Amino acid sequence: MAILHNATITPTKLEVIAAWAPTQPWGPPAGEEVKVVGAFRFDDPDGKVGMETHLVSAGGTVYAVPLTYREAPLEGADDALASQMEHSVLGTRWIYDGLRDPLFVTMLAAVSMTGQGEALGLAVYEGRWYVAPSTVRISGGGWGRERVPVDAFELERDDESGATLRNDRFQLDVFRRPVPGPKPPIGLRASWDGQDDPVVLTAFSER
Repeated sequence: MAILHNATITPTKLEVIAAWAPTQPWGPPAGEEVKVVGAFRFDDPDGKVGMETHLVSAGGTVYAVPLTYREAPLEGADDALASQMEHSVLGTRWIYDGLRDPLFVTMLAAVSMTGQGEALGLAVYEGRWYVAPSTVRISGGGWGRERVPVDAFELERDDESGATLRNDRFQLDVFRRPVPGPKPPIGLRASWDGQDDPVVLTAFSER
């Protein structure tokens, strides 16, 4: 369950993405207008780190931009820092590329294997709890009941064709520019209003 706050954030998430994504090898060209498609979130078991994948469009291309929001700098991850943000409720937040944040990668791998979906969003408004539905729906999974490791992934490739992460047993391919396609045997797809053909976000395989 993700707790959403009625807050002011500076810069906005879209402003962060529009400034940072074009500096990445997979990102849109500089100067291209970046528009919001939607987003989905994962839960941090400890409730401290925000984890959100944004889908944006620029020049007719859809980009998947996973970000994490931390209350303090992530040690050893200076090259993964996308920006800092001032949150009117939570204070200063350090924003990182999700594929370089071990917590996000662990959650992405787990959801890719199980298909358990995005976090339920809840928000408090005038003393009452409201559901804040995700604007992007994800589906997938495909792994059986065997207990397997979904941590210790290392990023081995991250370019315009996508990213590849590996641990001692699995390979996780993440598509930075997702396009419609059939469901991978193990992996995630996403859809949203106006996008009837799901795009492929991840594909999981044994090494």
